[in-house]
Amino acid sequence: MTSRNIYLDHNATTRLDENVLEAMIPFFTEYYENPGSSHLAGLTVNEYIEEAFRQVADLIGSREDEIVFTSGATESINLAVRGIFKGKKNHVVTLCTEHKAVLDTIKDHAEKNHLTHSILPVQKDGMADLDLLEGTITDKTLLVSVMLVNNETGTIQDIKKISKLVHDKGAFLLCDATQAVGKIPVDVQELGIDLMAFSAHKFHGPKGIGALYVSNTVKKYLNSQITGGGQQKNRRSGTLNVPGIIGMAKACEIAQKNMGHHAAHIKILRDELENRLLAIDGTAINGSVQNRIFNTANMVFKNVFSEQLIISLQHISVSSGSACSSVTTKPSHVLKGLGLSDEDALCSIRFSLGKDNTKEEIDAVVKRISKLVAQFRKE
Repeated sequence: MTSRNIYLDHNATTRLDENVLEAMIPFFTEYYENPGSSHLAGLTVNEYIEEAFRQVADLIGSREDEIVFTSGATESINLAVRGIFKGKKNHVVTLCTEHKAVLDTIKDHAEKNHLTHSILPVQKDGMADLDLLEGTITDKTLLVSVMLVNNETGTIQDIKKISKLVHDKGAFLLCDATQAVGKIPVDVQELGIDLMAFSAHKFHGPKGIGALYVSNTVKKYLNSQITGGGQQKNRRSGTLNVPGIIGMAKACEIAQKNMGHHAAHIKILRDELENRLLAIDGTAINGSVQNRIFNTANMVFKNVFSEQLIISLQHISVSSGSACSSVTTKPSHVLKGLGLSDEDALCSIRFSLGKDNTKEEIDAVVKRISKLVAQFRKE
């Protein structure tokens, strides 16, 4: 077994790109001033921030004034769910396979504010049941939240169709695009998204910085959740995280240039990994094979508990689900939502590949997993 770490957990986080780090460093040491200050140095930093707004907006097809910088996708989701308000609308709809940042926030917000909420099942492949969704949305529905790419299975929802259903019923669409932005083309205008959350560290940017896209049509219905200072046009107060914003903008610029090349490279490796692991008896793919992002493979190794397998892999980094609970004795709510038994859910591994992975690493992973699965099944 190799002693060098092999990282196949890119849906949890990614390595900071060296060019991103290089872009950030001057804003810790040289351009350290507050962009909200009115002196020349502060105004200079603010010019860099304005350019960063443009770079982030360019990646998702929005306008600069539709971007709100946050500490990450979780805060963005909280701002969207807790901040949106329109008249007497008091109903929120989401899917059972959403990230806990969405599910827990909706449940908590609904409970504290006497709202009703519907958490809908999905089909066996993880895709939304559009007829069920359409039938659940009423004239009281304020918000529908559906993620673009699932963090555990990689399933890609048909957001364009979903947005039409949502808008035809007079509701707003929140999309958690944390696993999509920076990996695949995302155009908020084309998809018809009203609110969209994403994080820089999922595509080789820094941790602690993310954004919420707020369409111009929704702005007047969004109430800030962090007040005091009036930064970002009163939508999210607090001194801006300048190095983080600069780093996120650089990561967006790099992703926009290299997205296609990286996707092709990663898909070849993911397919190789998957096809060779499927040769092991009692192995299957969880979720949709057709509607899936190129870097993710969620697989069940029957009768081999993922917790045991992950620990035994040592220098090979994989997970059993969301990074919030990557090694756990509790079955994934996403896999349970697809209809897996508790045992099969607890025997499932998520592989999420990145641009730096190699064919030699895939060979080493297949060899090691094949050996361990055979060993554990004999015990």
